[in-house]
Amino acid sequence: MCKAMDSQTYLKAGVDQEGAKRVKEVIKAHAATTKGPQVLGGVGFFGGLYELSGYKEPVLVSSTDSVGTKLKIAIQMGRYETIGHDLVNQSVNDILACGAKPLFFLDYIGISKLYPDKVSNLIKGVAEACQETGCALIGGETAQLPGLYHGEDFDLVGFVVGAVEKSNILDGSRIKAGDTLLGIPSSGLHTNGYSLVRLVFGLDEGAKPLEVFYHELGQTLGEALLVPHRPYYRLLDPVIPFLKGMAHITGGGLIENVPRILPDGLSGRLKRESWEVLPIYRIIQEKGSVADEEMYNVFNMGLGMVLVCDPSRAKDVMALVPEARPVGKVVEQDRDKRVTFE
Repeated sequence: MCKAMDSQTYLKAGVDQEGAKRVKEVIKAHAATTKGPQVLGGVGFFGGLYELSGYKEPVLVSSTDSVGTKLKIAIQMGRYETIGHDLVNQSVNDILACGAKPLFFLDYIGISKLYPDKVSNLIKGVAEACQETGCALIGGETAQLPGLYHGEDFDLVGFVVGAVEKSNILDGSRIKAGDTLLGIPSSGLHTNGYSLVRLVFGLDEGAKPLEVFYHELGQTLGEALLVPHRPYYRLLDPVIPFLKGMAHITGGGLIENVPRILPDGLSGRLKRESWEVLPIYRIIQEKGSVADEEMYNVFNMGLGMVLVCDPSRAKDVMALVPEARPVGKVVEQDRDKRVTFE
């Protein structure tokens, strides 16, 4: 006689299908707040449908990214309401650098176990950021992967698609020596440099340093590190016609990102004293004895975007964006350096 065996189920394997259905309904509700008439169909179909109109020669511009190890800070603090903003804003800023308008966004969450409140907060943040930039959240995926992720760990990835008229693409090709560099302030670290921050403060050994209050920050270290990646689309869209190029200062800092928009043979000369280096960077540098060059090669150092325009257009840009400030100029390249400081 065969011995009865315990029935094996997907739930025992760590995947909660019923919970996933409930979460999907929450996601649909958040996504619905971002829809316009161009969105055909709703979240849950096999693909997101978006009707492109209003362009003569449309060029689609796409970008994808993750929040990186900033997630580790969110997990240690148990705060997830701002991470969705980081995800959307960093991707939208990337396509903005090409002159593109964001059209639609998709997200991916890979997680060890379905935590409905956590996932709901993440998606709520994504939807809020999409609303702020006029971008539709048309789909995504939440994957329960207990064999890949463990404990509280998860990953958050985003995909954005935008469009720009072919004649209006910002590719930097018109930039020349003598052009003005204008800086737009960042809100903090945005989403880059967190592996170095975790090393400097020993966060892999515990979250205690995140609870330390710094008077120069007006908040705890953890709160400062979770300040969302700033969105720039609505701020800078009106001045795109005045620009020759735009650099989103992300991983690689000013040293690597400014040259991405410069034609061969040109470099950017930045004046260090022309913008405010945020207090969080001084704290990181002093705590970790980090060299200046390393700081500028890792962090945005207080500038989230660098714009390039003809000197005659600088006043027009600053009139529409008062916080824009001259931070340097484009010069002929000196040796192998694409960014220099004075």
